[in-house]
Amino acid sequence: MKNYYQKEIETASREDIIRIQEEKLIKQVRHVYDRVPYYRNMMEEKGVEPGDIRGLEDIHRMPFLCKDDLREAYPYGLLGTDLKNCVRIQSTSGTTGKRVIAFYTQKDVDLWEECCARAIVAAGGSDEDVCHVAYGYGLFTGGAGLNGGAHKVGCLTLPMSSGNTDRQIRFMMDMGSTILCCTPSYAAYLGETMAEQQILPEDNKLKAGIFGAEPWTEEMRQSIEKSLGIKAYDIYGLTETSGPGVAFECEEQNGMHINEDHFYAEIVDPDTGEVLPEGSRGELVLTSLDKEAFPLLRYRTRDICILSREECTCGRTHVKMTKPMGRSDDMLIIRGVNVFPSQIEAVLLKEGYSPNYQMEIDRKNNTDTFDVYVEMSELQMSDRISDIQKREKEIEASMRAMLGIGPKIHLVPLKSIARSEGKAVRVVDKRKLHD
Repeated sequence: MKNYYQKEIETASREDIIRIQEEKLIKQVRHVYDRVPYYRNMMEEKGVEPGDIRGLEDIHRMPFLCKDDLREAYPYGLLGTDLKNCVRIQSTSGTTGKRVIAFYTQKDVDLWEECCARAIVAAGGSDEDVCHVAYGYGLFTGGAGLNGGAHKVGCLTLPMSSGNTDRQIRFMMDMGSTILCCTPSYAAYLGETMAEQQILPEDNKLKAGIFGAEPWTEEMRQSIEKSLGIKAYDIYGLTETSGPGVAFECEEQNGMHINEDHFYAEIVDPDTGEVLPEGSRGELVLTSLDKEAFPLLRYRTRDICILSREECTCGRTHVKMTKPMGRSDDMLIIRGVNVFPSQIEAVLLKEGYSPNYQMEIDRKNNTDTFDVYVEMSELQMSDRISDIQKREKEIEASMRAMLGIGPKIHLVPLKSIARSEGKAVRVVDKRKLHD
């Protein structure tokens, strides 16, 4: 039996999806032109008027939006409706500058929660499930989105938020949680802590996990599935475009279906902005087709991925995106080599090491230093120092083969790297690369 929350639209024909997208796009372009002076100025600078956008083939004529625009327009410059129509804000962490604030009307909230409901049902969720939401609540979108989606599905919802791991596990076991929603790094930590408490995977009632908000690899998926005894599903979203639920994995666990009735996706060359043909690797650009309060058009996500319209056995017809393969703006350049943290993780998990690691990059005597600290298991810690040193050299060789550059590997004791209850801090870059 196939699981759908809104079967008619999730399995709509390509012709119907395009018709829906075009109708919404034309209406949305007019909406932002009339209601958002910031957009209108950008369109006028490009010599574009609403009447020029007659279908999807014209969207390339619209200007891009990027995070700098959102910061420049902070707080109300991109608001697409009267403030009295807004019922909520969500926000990014603001760690790299001004916070990005996204506004929501009640309709925006309802559509967002429906997208999250689709993800929960695709993971096997129903009104008979207990949905354990351990994403952060508050300004962060993770908790709010999956909480609302679980309500739409009719799950008994545990609004746990992040942190207090012992309480998380106690509620999970006592309430019989069946679906876990959190970051993949926190899921891995929960599995590790439960093992320490001698709780076996078969002792819990979990069947599925919906994990997002940070990059994770197939190796990490397999590790989490084994430690918790579940199927682990990816979910994708950005605060700027609503939050989790822009795209989600189905039973194939092979790419995430983008909710195309709400978002139009393009892949562009991250350097030139040129739209690339289907199947190309490039930067994901999203257009929110029906958001009222914060309607972003052609928003550059900086996430690198590939889109595919290959037929899916789940029956959904919406385009799939791969897991983000890195970002065009947080890619590390170390000694002239492009390095993504996900590559480090893939090597470590393949070699049988902990997903708890931290990269440290510095610059000494005008040369980059590149160190990776990796936790050992209890069994590995019992090895002789000479054996540990040998394994450090083996990992360095594997890293060099993957990256073209060899970091200095440090195998460290269990739990010596700070655990994350939100997004894991995988990179510490001490270089002063900008004035």
